[in-house]
Amino acid sequence: MKNLLILGAGTAGTMMANHLSKKLPTKEWQITIVDKEKAHYYQPGYLFVPFDIYQPEQIVKSIDQFIPKRVKLVREPIDRIAKDDNQVYLGNGEVLDYDLLIIATGTDIAPQEIEGMLGEHWQESVFDFYTFSGASNLRKKLMDWEGGKMVVHICEMPIKCPVAPLEFAFLADSFFKNKGMRDKVDLTFVTPMDGAFTKPRATKELNYLLEQKNIRIVPNFNIERVDGEARKIYDYGGQEVDYDLLVTVPTNMGNPMIERSGIGDDLNFVPTDKATLQSLVKDNIFVIGDATNVPASKAGSVAHFEAEILTENILAYIAGEELKGSFDGHANCFVETGNGKALLIDFNYDQEPVTGTFPLPGVGPLKLLKESKVNHWGKLAFRWIYWNMLITGKPIPFVSSAMATAGKDIEPVPVG
Repeated sequence: MKNLLILGAGTAGTMMANHLSKKLPTKEWQITIVDKEKAHYYQPGYLFVPFDIYQPEQIVKSIDQFIPKRVKLVREPIDRIAKDDNQVYLGNGEVLDYDLLIIATGTDIAPQEIEGMLGEHWQESVFDFYTFSGASNLRKKLMDWEGGKMVVHICEMPIKCPVAPLEFAFLADSFFKNKGMRDKVDLTFVTPMDGAFTKPRATKELNYLLEQKNIRIVPNFNIERVDGEARKIYDYGGQEVDYDLLVTVPTNMGNPMIERSGIGDDLNFVPTDKATLQSLVKDNIFVIGDATNVPASKAGSVAHFEAEILTENILAYIAGEELKGSFDGHANCFVETGNGKALLIDFNYDQEPVTGTFPLPGVGPLKLLKESKVNHWGKLAFRWIYWNMLITGKPIPFVSSAMATAGKDIEPVPVG
């Protein structure tokens, strides 16, 4: 009996457990998944919790109910990977042997990386919404907040779901309008990037929306420190921005276990072949989702597309064949723009977000890079798709792992 070990039972790890439990012979392979947590969170829902669109209890379920029966769930913290011995050490001292390892340990916020971010003001006047506790605490804060300077801020890239801070700013605009207090709130979007997003074509559209909603943008702000008492953030170039309420996306880092194992980069992400998803650390180690260092968005849709490619490549690896599955960096993300509307963007490593229709060429019903109410309802419907199809490894009709070009106004990819 051979052992396939999956580290992490979040979105990517659970999808791989479901995919491979249907593909690997039961008599030949034991599949084990390790995670210390008991709860599985629908992370796209964190965005909606502060604005009371979702209740906290609507975005959490038990990890156990999504793990296939033939897969052994080990609920322990992971201490480290001993790659040369093909072993994983757990927090309780137990050692797990493996023949094949999948790292799906994700990424988490690291507010301690920025001077002054943690302290008495953390979760009082400085909040995140990238964690369940952060989103829930911010929801309580916004219920009684009487207005002032709200700063929505990104510390550094890469971050999980890079459109989420923009969505937060747009939803905040709608939220305060609906409360009849928009004139009491000065909204500012502070980013280390040149503009609103990582892709120039989408940045143009999103910068326009920020301007239209009277949300000031401060670009190229590389934060040095937070002064919680003075309620200011400073960057290395001498800029400073005042706030009454700071909603920040702290530095995102991979699991500390990656550092203890000596296999990660400076942010604890694992060097990974961007096409095959095989690690550059050792041939029998594969990586998926936010744990990789591939130049794709750290988003649930990316992990979903990667899972289909990785399943194909793991089966090829076991059979001793060439890894032919090639991930193209496909990402597909709804962008809430407020007032019951949303954009949809679809892109990959080479192709910028473009206009067109999705998923059916010429039909849609979703419009790319255009605001619409249908896109908004598509975003809300994704919660059902996530719980019932995506995480259980079921194919989503008309949506392919590689970016389709039909029905899209594709632009030539620059050479070189």
